[in-house]
Amino acid sequence: MSEAEELLSTPAEWDLPPERHRHFKDVLMQQIDHDTAVTPRRSRFLRPAVLVPLASAALTGALLVTLSVDGGGPATERAPSATTAGASVTLNRIATAAMASDTVRVRDDQFVYVRTLVRENTGTFTGPVRLGALHTEERWTSQDPCPLRVTGWIRASGKDAIMPDQMIPIESPDPRPAGVDHPTYRWLASLPTEPDALLARLRKEARPVEGESRDQAVFSLIGDLIGGTIMPPANAAAFYKAAAKLPGVREIPDAVDAAGRHGIAITLDDTGFATRDEWIFDKETLALLGSRFYINDPDRGITTETLAGTSAVMETAVVGGKGEVPARAAAR
Repeated sequence: MSEAEELLSTPAEWDLPPERHRHFKDVLMQQIDHDTAVTPRRSRFLRPAVLVPLASAALTGALLVTLSVDGGGPATERAPSATTAGASVTLNRIATAAMASDTVRVRDDQFVYVRTLVRENTGTFTGPVRLGALHTEERWTSQDPCPLRVTGWIRASGKDAIMPDQMIPIESPDPRPAGVDHPTYRWLASLPTEPDALLARLRKEARPVEGESRDQAVFSLIGDLIGGTIMPPANAAAFYKAAAKLPGVREIPDAVDAAGRHGIAITLDDTGFATRDEWIFDKETLALLGSRFYINDPDRGITTETLAGTSAVMETAVVGGKGEVPARAAAR
């Protein structure tokens, strides 16, 4: 039995909700890909996760990986320049822009469609991370408020895409009601729009993993929700205002998404945790562009931040069913 298969056979202490810690599961699933030559359903960077029971040992074990990019030695970057004082101001500006955006209502019988460009790890669980080729992923998230085992579908295309051009279900072992594991428009619209009340709710909903602070878990949860859903403008604004209240949130003046677009990034440092996410926004419109994910773990020999994944949101729309694409996407 391979190392990855042994990890999957370990009884789970808890299941990860969709969208949470997809990077760890990506690494694990890549090892299974190489060991078994059978590609399973897997989670994606900035995507709802296919729920795979994982023990906390599997998660912490993911940090044992020695990281490099494209086989050219350690992939390091100088720590980005950042400001902490400006993060709250910027997030409140982003909230104001979100509040002024057009209202898009989503019915229970519809799907939220998101098309992204991604580069992600194609290495193995025990070997170096290697960022693969830029490719396209499309996702359809069901808005049905009933408990569902299959909450959506993913289709990838291009070099280094997993199971290219196939519709892959996003599913969990048990039906998931509307909530953080199944974020529908109706559920998002029901959340508090007062930032303190929303932050209190998110602190209850977030599930930190070993070594992760609750604030970091909340930041990751907010990033998952703003990056893959459609919600009323007032709720979107509330998420950004809630994020502004998290201790340690900071601004990075220049960051680049997977499509090469420059923007302002918002991140949160958790000195007790080995990973860091960035949300990237357009400098003028303040619209969400994409995200980046880094690992920095000196205890594991990773002494400088290493890029482990990047994405760019290219289109978000409402469609009538799985597999259906907006006219603009279909024309490309």
